[in-house]
Amino acid sequence: MLNTESPLPLYHQLAEILISKIRSGEYASGTRIPAETALAKTYGIGRPTARQAVDILTRKGLVKRRRGAGTFVAEQRDDVDLFSLAGTSSAFHRKGIDIDIQMLAPVSLKSVSGEHENPFSGGEAYCIIRLTMARKLPVLLETIYLHPTLFSGIEHMDLTGKSLAGVVSDKFYMVPDRGRQNFRVIRPDKFQRKFLKLGMDEPVLLVKRFLDFPQAENAVYSELLCRTDQFVFSQTLGGNIHG
Repeated sequence: MLNTESPLPLYHQLAEILISKIRSGEYASGTRIPAETALAKTYGIGRPTARQAVDILTRKGLVKRRRGAGTFVAEQRDDVDLFSLAGTSSAFHRKGIDIDIQMLAPVSLKSVSGEHENPFSGGEAYCIIRLTMARKLPVLLETIYLHPTLFSGIEHMDLTGKSLAGVVSDKFYMVPDRGRQNFRVIRPDKFQRKFLKLGMDEPVLLVKRFLDFPQAENAVYSELLCRTDQFVFSQTLGGNIHG
């Protein structure tokens, strides 16, 4: 049920409950979810509050309204979007490869300087450093910077083993609408070699990723170091990219 004493608005709480039911399969693709009047009665809230919750699901593409028929669960896709926060991790899951995401340092708000490509240079950003293991081998080392206002409070969340895209979508109700990436091959520094278990002269693929949200451009910037000796990292081209 809903917690009236929580700082999280009631419609956000209800939206999370409905999202959980969709992802668990309780509300399967193509089925109708309860009407707003039924949701209001079940959860002891007003119909406008129920409507706000359903609006969140609609914006996230989880449900579709059909005039005169109701609201139905949309067909769920597991396509990898490399411009989303969870693109690479999702690629492993689609191949049936289990991964272990390890946080290498607590999430913290830090001053950023001396990094001319970093859009937060000269200011502050939340910083996340994490390592992805696949088949007991380190394959990805990520340093992620997040907008200090849009992601306020993320330092208090447990992100261990979680999809960052899921956290951003479910907790902050945001989805990127544009992105760009650039690629280069580098020789990692001592810190990077240690966690990726690389020799002195072994190169890695560096991907710099910039994500724009409706709320702000470059709200997320990340640097991904990818070991390409164990996996081939690919990108599908064609068509328009939508968040």
